[in-house]
Amino acid sequence: MIITFLRQNRFLSATWKALCVPTSSSAWLSKTYSTMREDNSNVHSSGCGSDLIQKSASTCDDEKCSSRNVESTPEIEKKYVHRVYDAIAPHFSSTRFAKWPKVATFLKTLPPGSLILDAGCGNGKYLGLTPDCYFIGCDISAPLIKICADREHEVLVADAVNLPYRTGFGDAAISIAVLHHLSTENRRKRAIEELVRAVKKGGLVLITVWAVEQEDKSLLTKWTPLAPKYVEEWVGAGSPGVRSPSSSILESIPETDDRSVESTREFEANMATNPEKTQNLNHHGEDDEMALRQEKNIEDQQEYFVPWHLPYHRAEVSGASMTALASGLAKKDDKKGAVVYNRYYHVFGEGELERLVSGMDNIIVVDRFYDKSNWCIVLEKTY
Repeated sequence: MIITFLRQNRFLSATWKALCVPTSSSAWLSKTYSTMREDNSNVHSSGCGSDLIQKSASTCDDEKCSSRNVESTPEIEKKYVHRVYDAIAPHFSSTRFAKWPKVATFLKTLPPGSLILDAGCGNGKYLGLTPDCYFIGCDISAPLIKICADREHEVLVADAVNLPYRTGFGDAAISIAVLHHLSTENRRKRAIEELVRAVKKGGLVLITVWAVEQEDKSLLTKWTPLAPKYVEEWVGAGSPGVRSPSSSILESIPETDDRSVESTREFEANMATNPEKTQNLNHHGEDDEMALRQEKNIEDQQEYFVPWHLPYHRAEVSGASMTALASGLAKKDDKKGAVVYNRYYHVFGEGELERLVSGMDNIIVVDRFYDKSNWCIVLEKTY
């Protein structure tokens, strides 16, 4: 269920329109939200829509509002994304304050008065970055949305693959470090389609995701490659039974050519006169081959569990974390004095974002770049 954490009687008219809710409904919705807010049990972060928004949205024209049903959220996302961020929200928020220069530049170049949709806004660090624009944020984590609401941002709980925004209303949309938490290619593509749907013709969409090609290669050794046993969690409603094979194509290499044959003969003649050198090269060759194999395995691996260390002294350890420890979702690390959660990530390879949007005929790629171990893409909606 989506619960809108929006300030009572201060809901921007732009927000009402974006959610397909008539402005005259503001008093009724404010009263409804006030009642629902009193009961914390009404807050659910794993839902894809709310009765509140869906009932209002159902009165809109099909061309203006998205009423398509979406696939159920895979268990791996519920367990290793939704539940984790709900548990670590305050600590996570305390570490998220610096703005990425590329994202800030994108937002600051938008015209004054622009309505900007931030899908997966987290603690809302980009909301209100440019005071002459309107921002509406959403996130799947109710605790993170509450942090945004306490900062007086216009926000609501929503799923990235089923945004509750009116079609073609926003001037721009951003999705910062969100898509890599979606566990299937179909869901990642759907999230992009939703961002594009929500902006008007000529609207821009900025998407950033973690890259396989990390600047600090040592980070990969600290992450846990997704074990085969977790694949079974993907098999369920809305999840494919088999992962899609890599779409990358390897060029065929000629088996021989004149130069390679000639070089081989020279090498063999040289080694016949120097057997010790041959032995040394064999050892080095084995080491090099092992290193190359390990590097190749890292490059091929895209599914990881990335740890989050929640210090023992944090207040939230006594709440959701105790339940997580009891259920096995988290574990204790006494050496580091922290409760450790695993977050699911699908890290993106070069060109993967472009491949996801290649079949979309209503967008053009305005820009693509690599920045701080992230792949980024800017799309423009053409119609």
